[in-house]
Amino acid sequence: MNSHLPYSQACENNKAPILEKLREIFNAPGTVVEIGTGTGQHAEHFAAALPHLQWQPTDHPRAAHLAVARLQQAALPNVLPILELDVNQMPWPVSACRWAFSANTAHIMAWEEVETMFQGVGACLQKDGAFCLYGPFKHEGGFTSESNKAFDQSLKAKASHMGIRDIEDLSVLAETTGLALKDDYAMPANNEMLIFRR
Repeated sequence: MNSHLPYSQACENNKAPILEKLREIFNAPGTVVEIGTGTGQHAEHFAAALPHLQWQPTDHPRAAHLAVARLQQAALPNVLPILELDVNQMPWPVSACRWAFSANTAHIMAWEEVETMFQGVGACLQKDGAFCLYGPFKHEGGFTSESNKAFDQSLKAKASHMGIRDIEDLSVLAETTGLALKDDYAMPANNEMLIFRR
């Protein structure tokens, strides 16, 4: 590992269990749009393990530079150059994709941005595709663990627009964009993987 590259311990911890699920879900060739690529650790790990996919990393214009050095160094043939994507700027720079993936973004974005993320995915996801959203979530307003409750409080202390989202709210939101919550997998460290399909 090159110590000069931006690094996330959370990405390192969760990339293996996430990959196991993505193998099942992203099971046919196509382009994956990753929303919030961050350090690029996920993009590098998943694209290397899933050569049938074209991986399209994206991140907010302020953060898109973070993954560049790692992805250039990895030089994977199926990783496209990172795109700057502000979820609020419609139309997105991506016109179509078969798959979409985002990890640990919904609780950092403002709720309005979560709405525009779903609108954007709804606009570019192909009919047979899927959107995998990973992170901590609430169920009917309740936290699934004390650690998630404490995490939610720390997020809100940092910025009032942040917070762990409720699965029911996300499910209703998805339906307004032509998607439906089809699966919800329990993941390590009190996280979940939500699978939305047309």
